[in-house]
Amino acid sequence: MLTNYFPVLLFVLVGLAIGVLPMVMGRLLAPNRPDEEKMSAYECGFEAFGDARMKFDVRYYLIAIIFILFDLEIAFLFPWASVFKDLTLADGSLGLFSFAAMTLFLGIILVGDAYAWAKGALDWE
Repeated sequence: MLTNYFPVLLFVLVGLAIGVLPMVMGRLLAPNRPDEEKMSAYECGFEAFGDARMKFDVRYYLIAIIFILFDLEIAFLFPWASVFKDLTLADGSLGLFSFAAMTLFLGIILVGDAYAWAKGALDWE
């Protein structure tokens, strides 16, 4: 029974080795000669100014949320489209139900997009 999990264990061990081994080799083999210039903060070739914790406009976050929304929409749409032909029965009933369900899903997304557009969330000044 545990032999079924051996490929999973091997996959995890190889993944960890690929992630950890280069860092350990770099730490052991790379020269370590820090000085003041190397340890200074680098930001576009000049010293940083101002507060690093500056506030962003709320519209930036709204655009990011809308992007994630459409990204998830595509994540649901591609698998549905790839198996849509297999969902169709002889009488076409399941295919019609699947099409109606995806149309409802896309309609809800479209209403949300129209609402965001009407409220000015997509306007950038």
